[in-house]
Amino acid sequence: MNTTARIKKNYRFIKFRKLVIVSVLIGFLSAFLGVILKNATEYYEEIFFHQATINPLFLVIFPVFGLSIIYFLREYLFKKKENKGIKEIFESTNSKSKNLPSYKIPSHFINGLLTVVFGGSTGIEVSTVVASATIGSVAQRKQNVFRQYKTELICAGIAAGITAIFSSPIAGILFAIEVISRKVTRAFLLSNLIAVAIAFGLVFLLDEKPLFAVNITTWHLKAIPYFILLGILSGLNSVYLTRSVLFFKAQFTRIKIPYFKIIIGSLILSSSLFLFPQLYGEGYHAIKTIFVSSNEMSLTFPLALTIIGIIILKPIVTSATLASGGDGGVFAPSLFMGAFLGLLLALITNTYFNAHVIPINFIIMGMAAVLSASIHAPFTSIFLVCGLTNDYTLFIPILLVCLISKYTAKMIYPFTVYSYSPSLIK
Repeated sequence: MNTTARIKKNYRFIKFRKLVIVSVLIGFLSAFLGVILKNATEYYEEIFFHQATINPLFLVIFPVFGLSIIYFLREYLFKKKENKGIKEIFESTNSKSKNLPSYKIPSHFINGLLTVVFGGSTGIEVSTVVASATIGSVAQRKQNVFRQYKTELICAGIAAGITAIFSSPIAGILFAIEVISRKVTRAFLLSNLIAVAIAFGLVFLLDEKPLFAVNITTWHLKAIPYFILLGILSGLNSVYLTRSVLFFKAQFTRIKIPYFKIIIGSLILSSSLFLFPQLYGEGYHAIKTIFVSSNEMSLTFPLALTIIGIIILKPIVTSATLASGGDGGVFAPSLFMGAFLGLLLALITNTYFNAHVIPINFIIMGMAAVLSASIHAPFTSIFLVCGLTNDYTLFIPILLVCLISKYTAKMIYPFTVYSYSPSLIK
C-alpha cells in the first residue's frame, strides 16, 4: 500500500510540475504574440490611416486590397480553411476529438493584422484570442498527461493573450471564465494564474503603456439616473450590433462567388469611411480624439448628426468587414460604439437638462457597458476597461451600467455572436 501511495504521489507531483512548466510556456508565447500583434497593428494602422486622410482615394483602395489579400492567403496558403472566430474555441472545448490546428496561429495573426491595417472596421482582440487559444491547444496535445486539461490550457492561452493586449490579468482570467469555460477547477486556477502572471510580467518588462491616457477625477451620486439610462441604451446598441453581424453573415453566406463578397463588403466599407473616417480600423484613434476634446465640446446639430451617424454605421461596417472575409470580432466595435454613445448622452444631458455630468466618465462607462452587453460578460468588461485606462475610480458606476446593459440586452435578445446558433431558434 505504501509503495502504491508513493507511486501515486510521485505521479501527481510530476503532473503538477509539468502543468506549471507548460502554463509558463503558454503564458509567455501567448503574451508575446499578443504584444507583437497589438504593436504592429497600431504602428501600421496609423501609417495607413494617415495616408488615407491625405488622399481619400486610398479609402477605396485599402479595403478591397486588404480583403483580397486575405482571400488569397486563405485560398492558397491556408488551404481554403476559414476562420470562424471564437466559435472555433467552443467547438474544440466541447469536443474530445476536435482540436484547434496549429495553422490558426499564423492565420489569425496575419489576417487580423491585415484586416485592421487596411481599414476593416473591427479589432485584433478576437484574432489574438483564437491564436493564443491555439497555443494552449497545441501544448495540450504534446503529452498524454495534459489530455484531461484541454479546456484549462486553452483558457490559459486566452487569458494570457487578453492580459497582453489590455494590460489586465484579472480581465484575462474573467474572460476565460465568463465566456469560455464557465467553470473553475484547481487545474484551471493553477494554469491560468501562472499564465497571466507571466503575461503581465512580460507587459511590465516591455513597459507597455495603457491604450488610453485619461485623467479621471471623480463621479457624483446625482448622476446615477443618467448611468442607468446609459446602461439601458448600451444594451439596446449591443443588440443592434449583434443582430447586424448575424444578419450580414447570413446574407453573405448566400453569395457563392467570393469576389462578389469582397466587392460588396469593400463598397460598404469605403462609402462609410468617406462619410466618417473615424470608422477606419479599430477606431481607437477616434476614441483618443474624443477623450482629449470631450470637455471642451458643446452639442451642435452637425456634431450630433456625426455621432449618431457613427453609432448607426459602425455595426454595419463591422458586419460587412467580417462577412466579406475580414478577421476580427465585436470587442473593438463595442468599445468604439460605447465611447461615442457615452459622449452623446453626456452632451445631451448637459445641454438640455443642465446635468453637469463629466463626459470622460460617460465615454469610459459606455465602452464597458456596450462590451458587457455584447459578450454577456460584465466583470470582464469592468476590469478590461479599467485596465485600458489604468484607473479604477469609476469601478462602482461601471459595475452598475455593465449589469444593467447585459440584462437589458438579454431580455431583448438572449444570444451573443458567440452563442448564437440557427439550431437554437425554433
